[in-house]
Amino acid sequence: MAEVKRNYDASGRRERARQRRRDVVAAARDLFEANGFQATTISDVAERAGVSAESIYKGFGTKAALAKAVFDFVIVGDHEPVPLAERPEILAIRREPDIRRKVRMYVDGLVERQRRSARVQILIRDGRHSDETLAATWQAVLDERQTGMTIMAKHLLATGDLRPDLTLDEVVDMLWTYISVELYELLVLHRGWTPERYGDHLTAVVTAVLCPPSV
Repeated sequence: MAEVKRNYDASGRRERARQRRRDVVAAARDLFEANGFQATTISDVAERAGVSAESIYKGFGTKAALAKAVFDFVIVGDHEPVPLAERPEILAIRREPDIRRKVRMYVDGLVERQRRSARVQILIRDGRHSDETLAATWQAVLDERQTGMTIMAKHLLATGDLRPDLTLDEVVDMLWTYISVELYELLVLHRGWTPERYGDHLTAVVTAVLCPPSV
């Protein structure tokens, strides 16, 4: 019985630790978006999350690392340890036989991810100019974006349904450009486009530059 109790206690402690981490990330997201990166202190986050500042430093290391954890959360929308490339929406895109439908499905998911993550991405991007600790965080975001676009570009090319003159680098560069947070920032956040209009526009543009004309 003692062994069973120890196993139960360990499981409970792990779940409580995961919940505290989720609370910290949620608190940091709210405060970063409301007050900015510089104005938000670890003590502010700790108070909002109901934990100690020491535990945040122990769990995340730095405020910049906490910002990256916030980005990782908002880009996928949950705390499950499943890479974006292995999530059902991406797997469904890979199974879809029609190239234009693939683009539509990808853009639909992208719009939702940008709706959740755009303000955090912009906060990290712009914050690096006044807080050098964010420079590495922003570079990590860019590196992950390039990795994701390279995987998607290889998949799209492998279908044989893209324009025959396109190289892998060209497809990566086009995807990299059109999925950038800067485009969402300009059209949705500044020009007031609805996410639906933005998604329709992006689908039309990406389809036009990657796919041969419809017969």
